[in-house]
Amino acid sequence: MPSPEYKYNRGELYNLSVTRGTLSAEERYKINDHMIQTIKMLNQLPYPKHLKNIPIIAGGHHEKMDGTGYPKKLRKEDMPLTARMMAIADIFEALTAADRPYKKAKTLSEAIRIMGFMKKDNHIDGDLFELFLRSGTYLKYAQKYLSADQIDAVDITQYLDG
Repeated sequence: MPSPEYKYNRGELYNLSVTRGTLSAEERYKINDHMIQTIKMLNQLPYPKHLKNIPIIAGGHHEKMDGTGYPKKLRKEDMPLTARMMAIADIFEALTAADRPYKKAKTLSEAIRIMGFMKKDNHIDGDLFELFLRSGTYLKYAQKYLSADQIDAVDITQYLDG
């Protein structure tokens, strides 16, 4: 993960000229650094054989299939299936979570639409996203964890390849 030139840049003009989003490069780096810290901490723990890939799974869920994610800029073929699955679960949960004070929870259709764009942009594993939809996992999760006003109709066919 490339680090910014400075740890902090408190220049008013610099911070007012952020071109995309609301975070400066330094602030984005600080936020993204949580993955590096997660990997470091998890690598220190002893795991039984069947759980030895936990650091790889947890540490890779912010990677994107096209290699533009973080922290290692892995491509789909470099990531275990479980990390790609974790990415889809993490994104879906983050989009629909109602306990985040900084954002409003998305409805089911909004979350699936956003993830449809992510599939199209090769940010998430398209085959796994289709399995997530076809299996009804998204709906089972919604019925168990989302409020009734978040659960709306979703036409999944528009997100499926043939």
